[in-house]
Amino acid sequence: EPATGFESFDLGTAVDGGLDFDIGAKDEAATPDFNPPAAPVSAGNEIKYEFIGKPDYAMVRLSLQANQTMQVEPSAMAAMDSNIKMVTKAKGGIFAGVKRMLTHESFFMNEFTAQNSSGDLYISPALPGDMDHINLNNNSIILQGSAFVASSMGVSINSKFQGLKGLFNGEGFFFIQASGTGDLFFNTYGGILEIPVNGEFVVDNGYIVAFDETLSYETEVVGGLKLGLTTFMSGEGIVCRFRGQGRLWIQT
Repeated sequence: EPATGFESFDLGTAVDGGLDFDIGAKDEAATPDFNPPAAPVSAGNEIKYEFIGKPDYAMVRLSLQANQTMQVEPSAMAAMDSNIKMVTKAKGGIFAGVKRMLTHESFFMNEFTAQNSSGDLYISPALPGDMDHINLNNNSIILQGSAFVASSMGVSINSKFQGLKGLFNGEGFFFIQASGTGDLFFNTYGGILEIPVNGEFVVDNGYIVAFDETLSYETEVVGGLKLGLTTFMSGEGIVCRFRGQGRLWIQT
């Protein structure tokens, strides 16, 4: 029989309290690797990676070592070597999947593993724009809804309830909380700027991408309580005032 890129499709296998959809990959490499020439990949992280096309239509190439696994948002895989196997899971079961949906993420999560040998995985988010990388070391980052792209397996992705202030900051009641140790990749529509905060910093509610959990924030109106007149005259409205010490990522 002619060789195909996929050997099996196992629908509905229960693993880790959730559903698994298993797409098996061939052991032998029957197709040439998709490796366009590019700058050297980073070497100081758990996952070696290289960004391509920043900041307008960013893609990241992940160089996985043998038996190394990455968890990736659905529909973000653009290309991969033929020895990489994909498994789709409802991570943490139904309840955890529903909580992810509250942050505009998918109920399911894809896991990609380089079987028996190293391989390259190309990730491109659905929204055109910029991507960035954070190396977590037993700490947490808060992301805007739908900003998560991929992470190493030591990073857990959960929803974080914001309280009533979520009604006014444009992000809804829930943020994404990424915590643990490992590599985290996120994206947004527009370029990403990292700003160190030590004290207070004010950001328009539509420009927040991510921030260290060491920062707290409050939602307020520019110019105080005179919302109607101030908004009409200045073109500004609801902002978030961050306090503390940490990193803040905003979009252009």
